[in-house]
Amino acid sequence: MITDWDNTYAQLPNQMYAQQMPTPVASPSGLALNKNLADELGISFDSNWFEYISGNKLPDGANPISQAYAGHQFGHWNPQLGDGRAILLGEVTGDFGHVDLQLKGAGRTPWSRSGDGRAWYGPVLREYLVSEAMHSLGIPTTRALAAAATGEKIFREQGPLPGAVICRTASSHIRVGTFQYFASRNDLQALQSLFEYTLKRHFPGSVTVEDLLQKAVQKHASLVASWMAVGFIHGVMNTDNSHVAGITIDYGPCAFMDQFVPTKVFSSIDRQGRYAYNNQAKMAAWNLAQLATALLPLAAEREAAIEHYTEIIHGFSDTFEKAYEKAYSQKIGYSACKESSKMIQSLLKMMAEQRADYTQTFRALGEGKVDEHIGDHPDFKQWYENWSKEAKTKELCQVNPAIIPRNHLIEEMISKAITGDMELFYSLNHALNAPFENPQNPRLGMPPEINEEVTATFCGT
Repeated sequence: MITDWDNTYAQLPNQMYAQQMPTPVASPSGLALNKNLADELGISFDSNWFEYISGNKLPDGANPISQAYAGHQFGHWNPQLGDGRAILLGEVTGDFGHVDLQLKGAGRTPWSRSGDGRAWYGPVLREYLVSEAMHSLGIPTTRALAAAATGEKIFREQGPLPGAVICRTASSHIRVGTFQYFASRNDLQALQSLFEYTLKRHFPGSVTVEDLLQKAVQKHASLVASWMAVGFIHGVMNTDNSHVAGITIDYGPCAFMDQFVPTKVFSSIDRQGRYAYNNQAKMAAWNLAQLATALLPLAAEREAAIEHYTEIIHGFSDTFEKAYEKAYSQKIGYSACKESSKMIQSLLKMMAEQRADYTQTFRALGEGKVDEHIGDHPDFKQWYENWSKEAKTKELCQVNPAIIPRNHLIEEMISKAITGDMELFYSLNHALNAPFENPQNPRLGMPPEINEEVTATFCGT
């Protein structure tokens, strides 16, 4: 199945993880297999591939572990979280470096607390579709290698639901909360080991804590700007869901906006709007401040380090603004400059006041149809005249997607999947793999009707 394996995380100090075998399931079967990703990673599957994805069989060379971490959840400190339903099999290696293979929903671990360690179709299929869509949009993310049904029932508030496991890949699963876990325990051995490991794996050539923080600031600023450019709301940007190297991880109550509402919140547990669309940059900076705090025990001179680290974190705002301006300038066909910033803000203001569909409005710029979305706004005519003089529209349809994972379609897909009908899942997955092309089925790119709107999303745990 896999020829080139490594397990470098399992070579770190023992307190950083727990050896953990997946819990076998009753009757596994295949739901989805990402053959293109498998080929990229040099993984070959036979007809019983779902036995490996479900955890019933282990690839030769696998050394399964669950990782320890902590985190701030909606601003509240939780000293022990960890992989409560995820098991890291190991790392595939090649010219691409090291890529983690992790089973999510594979059973209880020492970090499960009161959870069952399992997942059902909803969060598994949602993460599969959305993470692959994000990859196709060019946004750093974990990816979905495969999903398998377990043949077992999982009990949630909605009642018994069909169980599933997703196998996801990642450049690593090192979180801000991983550093926090060892810092809070004053475990300098593990903290130093994690720091050195992170530099080697994600920031080669870097030496100091300052190097790591500066690069993390750049990565996170770019990531959040790219999220916002496609109307994505992560929904649960806790430090345990914040990857140290700035990739999108942990697709729980995530969602893409339909109508443009800057304060939009979908997550049912985000009752204060902490992780609203327009708060995401601020929350990324907050998370990075927690990372800097967790790294302080490694500093020789604490007071000097506090001053220097604070300066680096304060630099996030400028770094983000540049990334944001660049991303949005591309979306309107401008070069990043003062004028483009003004045009972007004017456009977003009109879109918000018209409650225009976010994705369709930007797509319409390249199709010559933007008046259909915001043409009734009193400022539109003048804005359009000014924009038309400077905009380079030729490439806009390669920047602004025609299709995103619409919430109402994902919910419909999940409802059908639990009855055994996977057709909409496959159709969506195929279309989302080419997001800049108009889908063959126009409905897949359309916003919801009023009766189809999804107003809240859920974590699935």
